Amino acid sequence: MTKDLEKRLDNVYESYKEGRISRRDFVKFIGISGAALGLTGGPFGLVNKAFASKSITCHSWGGSTSEALRKFAFDPFTKATGIEVVDAAFAGMDAFLTQVKASYPPGGEFNIAHLSAVYDYARYKALGFNVVLDESKIPNLKNVMKKMIDTLKGITDGNLSAVPFDLGQTGIAYNTDQISKAKAEELGASLLYEKSLKGKLGSWGGDFRTNMWYAALHTGQNPNNIKDVDAVWAVLKEQRELIKKYWASGSELMSLLANGDIYATVAWSGRVAGLQKQGHPIGYLAPDGTYSWMEYMYVLKGTDLNIAQKLLNFMLEPEAAIAVAKGQSYPPSLDPTKVDIPEEVQKLPAFDPTGKLNGYQFADPDYWNSHQLEWAEKWDRIRAGK
Repeated sequence: MTKDLEKRLDNVYESYKEGRISRRDFVKFIGISGAALGLTGGPFGLVNKAFASKSITCHSWGGSTSEALRKFAFDPFTKATGIEVVDAAFAGMDAFLTQVKASYPPGGEFNIAHLSAVYDYARYKALGFNVVLDESKIPNLKNVMKKMIDTLKGITDGNLSAVPFDLGQTGIAYNTDQISKAKAEELGASLLYEKSLKGKLGSWGGDFRTNMWYAALHTGQNPNNIKDVDAVWAVLKEQRELIKKYWASGSELMSLLANGDIYATVAWSGRVAGLQKQGHPIGYLAPDGTYSWMEYMYVLKGTDLNIAQKLLNFMLEPEAAIAVAKGQSYPPSLDPTKVDIPEEVQKLPAFDPTGKLNGYQFADPDYWNSHQLEWAEKWDRIRAGK
């Protein structure tokens, strides 16, 4: 009796999904079935379960990134499957992680997160928020650049808890009307410490890693293995006297560069591409050791994996991934030796035509996470002039 009723419930749910019965009739059947099955709390538990599998939430960066995801990935996915994708924006990775930690049970309002940098992938794994994706359910992974997949698998014991989605760099943007390409390339990372640019330099105030990374390069050190951290702090203190503004968001970064308030700054490659599309005289410099990162769609524990894997595979369809890449100005994770990438995307900063990502330096998650509390606090004091 129970198994027959459960089978009928599944059939009715499928009929509801396909639009053959109304929501009202579906809810009525759920109520009758729930009573017959002896479920406590009335029909609402089953109703919530049924409707939960009809939607999934994805947190991302807002602005042009979320617009591109909505237009070229989420809406087409909903149209194709009937599954709603609820998109939400987060203020930053640390703030979002705090929200996830406070949520219980996991997998409620937090399902997929468009995260950046491998050290966050490691943090989520260490906290037990990771899942094991079934790669056979995401066949489009075969087109993703191998180095990106291997980097994530190296953190989660050979499994994937996310799929790489796009590629970016925090390189150096500079005003080509004020700084020649030859001069920028000659100085490299030291362009950010050029005393003749006092009052016309910028940096990202909200991230100690980025600032320490370029301070390490400026002092001739490997950012993933800093031997003389005192030298790093010393040049960051010197740089503070040259800084016009520590920017706090991508929109503020673009405004400062577009208006000529600053001539050089660390900058997200996608934002530089946006400025170049708008016709601003902004060049992009990627010196040796440029801070490179991948963005990936991280699936949080408690999420319906069948729905998540279906969405992720859809997002990795070349048509969808390339359209999003154009919309947000970051190259997709697709290997250009396996997928035909249009010229518009090939011109984006951080694009690698080889698909091998040789020379792209990602942050070592164990190294940076082990120093996070100490170095973040020290950076906050330096930025504040203390």
